[in-house]
Amino acid sequence: MFSDLLVIIEQSSHLDFGDATKLTINFIDSCNKDNFIDIIKQIGTIPESINHDSTEEKLFAKISDAVLSRAFREIGLKSRVLIERADAADVIAESPIHGYTLVADAKAFRMSRTAKNQKDFKVVSLSSWRNDADYAVLCSPYFQYPLTMSQIYAQSINHNVCLLSWEHLIFMIEHGIKESVSINLTQVWDFTEYYSQVCTCNNMKKCYFEDFNARFTEIIGLTLEGYIQFIQKQIEVLKARAGLEKVFWNHEIDIIKNYTKEQAIEELISCKKIREKIIRIDAYIGGLRI
Repeated sequence: MFSDLLVIIEQSSHLDFGDATKLTINFIDSCNKDNFIDIIKQIGTIPESINHDSTEEKLFAKISDAVLSRAFREIGLKSRVLIERADAADVIAESPIHGYTLVADAKAFRMSRTAKNQKDFKVVSLSSWRNDADYAVLCSPYFQYPLTMSQIYAQSINHNVCLLSWEHLIFMIEHGIKESVSINLTQVWDFTEYYSQVCTCNNMKKCYFEDFNARFTEIIGLTLEGYIQFIQKQIEVLKARAGLEKVFWNHEIDIIKNYTKEQAIEELISCKKIREKIIRIDAYIGGLRI
């Protein structure tokens, strides 16, 4: 089903972006539960075949918002994607049982990209976008969060932003967890408020997912051991996905090896954006005035 989604992205990329967005959101909303789970297991990884900063990449980001919104609905919340936005959260949700509201931001990364920093997660920005909402939730791939120390953990504590993962949502959906009178997910979204009471100043930047996972599973009534086993299975999903991404790049290597000399030169000039640099120099000189 995830492969079908990529076909839709490619086919709709030539449309008006608003129309393409609605088309892809409708696709996500119309999936049955099993197909949706297949998509959400893959949505945290941007395919290497999608060019950086392309229309397809922008569509993939918007689809990740739709997947996050659908995931919230799967666990019992009302949720929708904000189509047109500027300096605002991507997704809003509310609890029909407990009456709270939250804003959320979905994140996806390429496997080939390392050196992610606090700006990639935008924790502080998400906090400022909550407006009247009670909680702010950032959803990122579990294994893309920093493993040891990072400023994002201190930021999440200071601004009370929940650092959730796609894996936490998958685990709940696969086990049929829905918010109810007895299951109040407020305690999940508000974890950093709880954690701030027990975390020392020296540990503010420390990865706290070990504590979060324990509290998360306690709140939803499942075992930590079960979640750890699930995470191990998700590692296998990612390994399989990595194999597909490497196939793409190995194919690119084969294409490049068959370049003529002229093609190789032109590709190198294009990659270095040399012509664009020359144009910018000319524009700078042309704009000089006394």
